[in-house]
Amino acid sequence: MRLLVTRPAPDNARSAEALRARGHDVTLAPVLRVEADADVDLGAGPWAAVLITSANAARAVADHPRRETCLRVPALCVGRRSAEAARAAGFAEVVSADGDAGDLARLVAARAPNRPLLWLAGEDRAGDLAGALAASGIAVHTVVLYRAVAETALPAAVRKALAGGAIDGVLHYSRRSADAFEAIVMAAGIDLKSLPTKHYCLSAQVAAPLRQLGIEAVVVAERPDETALLALLD
Repeated sequence: MRLLVTRPAPDNARSAEALRARGHDVTLAPVLRVEADADVDLGAGPWAAVLITSANAARAVADHPRRETCLRVPALCVGRRSAEAARAAGFAEVVSADGDAGDLARLVAARAPNRPLLWLAGEDRAGDLAGALAASGIAVHTVVLYRAVAETALPAAVRKALAGGAIDGVLHYSRRSADAFEAIVMAAGIDLKSLPTKHYCLSAQVAAPLRQLGIEAVVVAERPDETALLALLD
């Protein structure tokens, strides 16, 4: 299949490698770019643990001046990829919820920390993890460590291929990237509903803006992880 991957670098390169290994023709066109904030104040602490809901957060904290403060406590991660990024950043103790934000909230509640948690979050967040944990009496200090900035246009070759029906499928990994993709394509005057392109989404939340637009060729992974997403292609 001729596939378009819209997720940001550097994760898009890994996704492309996995897709090409399956025999697909892959084009990378990130619709977001991730910018870390190395100057953000993390707060006083001490923290019982660090919450990581994205690999982007783990990569950002690796370059923060107070990196060592964070690495001294456990990293509680939403899934396998964020856990791998946390280990690469230098966290010695890493625990993965192997799911979504709800699974992470349940993992944290089961550990019942007696000190506040530090959530290394992005500027745009899909859910209120801090609010969910507050309902269980667990305090969370949220710090925006990175932001995803939307691109304003697709590369000309990608725009031409998409408009001409030469893209069989588009992979969407986040609600924000799906929104950004939709905005870019509409600004280019391309009618997504009229194309033969199929959209593969990591979750129902990711698929929502595409379905709201009236696109019928939208499928959702059984679980919110890349293994389940790629299984849709098989």
